[in-house]
Amino acid sequence: MISFEGFTLLILFFILAPIIGAIALLFLFIFEKRIDLLENRNVKIELEKELQQALYNQLNQQIQPHFLFNTLNVILSLARLNRTRELVRALEVLSQFLKFKYKSTEPLISLRREIDYTEQYLEIQKLRFGSRLSIHTDCPDDLLMACIPPFVLQTLVENAFKHGLERKMGEAVLQIRLSSDDDKVRLEVIDNGSSNMDELLYELPLDTDPPPEKSGHGLDNIRRRLHLCFGDHAQLSLTPQENGGTQVLVEWPYVMCDPYESEVRG
Repeated sequence: MISFEGFTLLILFFILAPIIGAIALLFLFIFEKRIDLLENRNVKIELEKELQQALYNQLNQQIQPHFLFNTLNVILSLARLNRTRELVRALEVLSQFLKFKYKSTEPLISLRREIDYTEQYLEIQKLRFGSRLSIHTDCPDDLLMACIPPFVLQTLVENAFKHGLERKMGEAVLQIRLSSDDDKVRLEVIDNGSSNMDELLYELPLDTDPPPEKSGHGLDNIRRRLHLCFGDHAQLSLTPQENGGTQVLVEWPYVMCDPYESEVRG
């Protein structure tokens, strides 16, 4: 015989068991939904990262041909003038450029590598301008391992020649200054050329997002890549100089690159 207390417990068990089971199933359902939500969110984040990386790679690919075309034009001119020594040097620089291009797939590299790459471009310009070109570079040693998107400095220097120094009569002066301020890196590229500010501003539609498709691949490209890497913590500005020429100022957060990786890939 089952006692009254046992019978009561048995009845409670049969009543509560379905309720407990239903609650357990509900919690399991909520938990599975939560897992699905987290998985979908992770997939979305990964897709956004891949999209950002694809866009960044596209922007990088846009600016690299400019140097190549300019270099080929210089090589052609040197060949026509039978300037064999300069021609050989130009071909060496072109080879170094192509080597750097196919090794540089990272979104950020050290300033040391960026400066080394830019010097290859300046070698070409020295062949073109000869003794009338003066270049002054100032970069403290403690900034050489700061991170920068590749081709930023080279593009600014190329713009200085394209929009200013190539039109300059007499001595052509280019200044490259790097400094740090409030955990930010400051890069200034200053030339004494005959810059056309309308052309430069046309390349940099600061008030347009996204920028027009017909905008240039120079300053606007830099602005977009800086935004992809640092968001609103980076900025680019243009200032005409009183004695002619232009100052371009770029600021971005001071982030240190891996010294071992820079040494291996540099």
